[in-house]
Amino acid sequence: MAEIENGYTRVANELLESLASSDLTARQLKVMLAIVRKTYGFGKKVDRISDSQIAEVTCLSRQNVNKAKNELITMHYLILEGNKIGVNKTVSDWINQSRDTVSNLKTKNVSKLETDVVSRLETHKRNILKKKENITTSKDVVGKFPIENNPSPSVNKSQSKKSEAVPYQAMIDAYHEILPEMSRVGVLRDSRKSKMRTFWQRCNREYLKSHNEPFTIENWKGYLNYIANHCRWMTEDRPDGKGGYWRAKNIDYLITDKCYVFVKEDRANDRS
Repeated sequence: MAEIENGYTRVANELLESLASSDLTARQLKVMLAIVRKTYGFGKKVDRISDSQIAEVTCLSRQNVNKAKNELITMHYLILEGNKIGVNKTVSDWINQSRDTVSNLKTKNVSKLETDVVSRLETHKRNILKKKENITTSKDVVGKFPIENNPSPSVNKSQSKKSEAVPYQAMIDAYHEILPEMSRVGVLRDSRKSKMRTFWQRCNREYLKSHNEPFTIENWKGYLNYIANHCRWMTEDRPDGKGGYWRAKNIDYLITDKCYVFVKEDRANDRS
């Protein structure tokens, strides 16, 4: 029997009422309630909460947890503070996603937010279709990226030098967007820029040799998207078997040769 003597969660009535009147999907609502429990239930506004922790509470798969969580972030129900997550108490910022609106996107005007959410869902569907077509290895994502199906012109030495200019901020922005669970980059000092430059230049030389075209920001996004879909263990704190935890990875790990090679060779995939 549920008794408050066994523990309870203090939640503002306005927040509960707003949640009750929202038009969330069942998965989104489960994830929302789980995060309420994992934060307010422990007297915290935000906390480091892994997808596996939410999955345990909601009985959803980690993939579905991550998908719903990112949708809630986009809809401003959840907020991120560094590598911590919590409920957005400013309920007036919440943006409902009407099922009717989503089902009639072709005939109705929708907000930019709703469009973004639907785009994420369509991307997920395309990924599933790729799996059915046996396009499941990292080589399909981290390998060659054709530009509008047009053959790439040969790359001369002057183009090669220009292509090695490292888009540090674009790399960081893509990392924050695609892997919001990982630690945010708050400082970009020379040592970190040096590692990013080394990673970029090595990838660029590899692409010029293999595909006769430079490494681009789209290739970097493809690398991050593959990790987001197939290497979820990198985004979570995990027990180390000795009473402690392996910490979630960050951008510094992703730009190491070890991580890049493991991902390209499909040796970093989650265990099924």
